[in-house]
Amino acid sequence: MHIHFACQLLLLALMSSCRAGVPDTPGEPGGSTEPGQDAVATVYTTDTSGSLMKESSIRLAPSDAAHFYKVELTGESFQSVDGFGFAITQASCYNLLKMSAEDRSAFLREIFCRKKGLGSSLIRVCIGGSDFSLDEFTCCDTPGIEHFAIHPSDVQYLFPVLDEIMRINPDVKIIGSPWSCPRWMKITENGGAAYDKWTGGRLNPKYYEDYAGYFVRWILAMEQQGYHIHAVTLQNEPLNRGNSMSLYMSWQDQRDFIKQGIGPAFRAAGLTTKVLVFDHNYNYDNIAGQKDYPVHIFEDPEASAYVAGSAWHNYGGNVAVLDGIHDSWPDKEIYFTEASIGQWNYTFAGCLINDFRDIFLGTLGRWGKGVTLWNLMLDDKGRPNRPGGCTTCFGGVEISSSDYSLKGITRNSHYYNIAHCSKVLQPGAVRLGTKGHEAEGLTYQWYRNPDGSYALLLLNEGSADALVNFVTGKHSLACRVPPRAIQSVVWTD
Repeated sequence: MHIHFACQLLLLALMSSCRAGVPDTPGEPGGSTEPGQDAVATVYTTDTSGSLMKESSIRLAPSDAAHFYKVELTGESFQSVDGFGFAITQASCYNLLKMSAEDRSAFLREIFCRKKGLGSSLIRVCIGGSDFSLDEFTCCDTPGIEHFAIHPSDVQYLFPVLDEIMRINPDVKIIGSPWSCPRWMKITENGGAAYDKWTGGRLNPKYYEDYAGYFVRWILAMEQQGYHIHAVTLQNEPLNRGNSMSLYMSWQDQRDFIKQGIGPAFRAAGLTTKVLVFDHNYNYDNIAGQKDYPVHIFEDPEASAYVAGSAWHNYGGNVAVLDGIHDSWPDKEIYFTEASIGQWNYTFAGCLINDFRDIFLGTLGRWGKGVTLWNLMLDDKGRPNRPGGCTTCFGGVEISSSDYSLKGITRNSHYYNIAHCSKVLQPGAVRLGTKGHEAEGLTYQWYRNPDGSYALLLLNEGSADALVNFVTGKHSLACRVPPRAIQSVVWTD
């Protein structure tokens, strides 16, 4: 299901009223506002039958009204949330820079503007090249860390886009991830000979200090450009030997690199950038000895002292693994950093619902701090990409390669997943405890934003409307979630 931007604007203009009429029974969800009435709660709905970020409003009722399907706050609070967004890969930047300045500005404002756009506040960038860059490279391809320099490709593609993003939303947080260390730092996995290839290999322990210095130099160089680095992961998919740019880094190697390299180097440089370990799949790629990868690092007191938490992908396994991670190490943060859609799995309806359940509600409900998805923008052929990388991936949005215009943008399911969360959850929103009505197929989460407003994320996987009343100390909010739909709501009590 695709729809162009101009068509979406027309739909949003036409679909300005609430789905359901005023309820017949007091306290039954579904009441919408009429012209001239105060609209306190703003509702956004995307379903699998054609509504795309449909905006409507619901008037609040007194909290002591008669209620069916009642949900209340428990007084508990859980984690705060940093935000939601996409990877700003070189491929994304290439396509964005093909657009006219006017169209690109309009699109980036749509994604990142807090007041008039989605308010995306978390992005991921590659430290060096990736399978979605124009070539393979790092910031130090000449042997010797003294040769470190930001690569010309980043200056040409990444920096202009980041500059524009930061002008729109200077509070965006950045997570950086490398796909490979410089090749001169690699050895074969058995610890033998030098390994001068982009794909595979292992970090030579004798270069732990140099590679830690590489991270420090990259962070400081980005800071000098005005891009504060919120967190880094130490290796994208450390158990994936086969990507076009990759490095096999076992938990043992990552632990030792932290203790002998990253930790002391960050401390000496006075860096506050968070270190996130793992950055890979829930099932640890079924590699013997690598189960519970981050837990092994947390269990080492020296390494753990430098580590803020872990990062996760969903190309294998189930999000429920995060239950054990948090239960065992509640002081360690959890981020979801990558998921893709593509030819192997994509339908708008299926991915919209399944990813909102598993990636968004699934991660956030397990103490997740934020979500980034893979590739903000690719063209209509999934390009540019690298041989040996993913050639069947779709972007969060696709742009027509025939004209690279705003009207040629197609918004895929990942766009709407991000949109629903970013639109109502401000950075720093805190997840709240709830008690009350439950129904099969209905999932909801309740948050308090830093400005005191409340926000809801709702998912209805059922085949009929889901009805639920959220009751605060002052008001009640009656929600009707259409079948096979996601919904987000924001209001001030």
